[in-house]
Amino acid sequence: MSDFIAPVAAWCAATIEAIGIGTITGFALYSLFNAATRLLKKEDGDSIFLELRQVLGRGILLGLEFLIASDIIYTVAVELTFETIGVLAIVVLIRTFLSLTLEVEMTGKWPWQNTR
Repeated sequence: MSDFIAPVAAWCAATIEAIGIGTITGFALYSLFNAATRLLKKEDGDSIFLELRQVLGRGILLGLEFLIASDIIYTVAVELTFETIGVLAIVVLIRTFLSLTLEVEMTGKWPWQNTR
């Protein structure tokens, strides 16, 4: 890769990775703060728990998307070897599986099922 593109791509990948980590962290802190506030107001514990899981799950899903994007940018633009492509494939596969299972857990149905 050219001397200009590789450092810019590495910086972009690091920035997007930080956004993904920040997204997960932000949603986790927000959902915990929201749940604690609602518990102090003596709201129903079951609804608080369900909303906590929903918000946290959405944050993890969004953060995983950013992390996958940063891995793709880094692998393709900075360090393109057969070994890194194999590692990228495994990482994307694992993160995609996590995203799929989180989506099923949050909605109770497969992503390709129609809402009825």
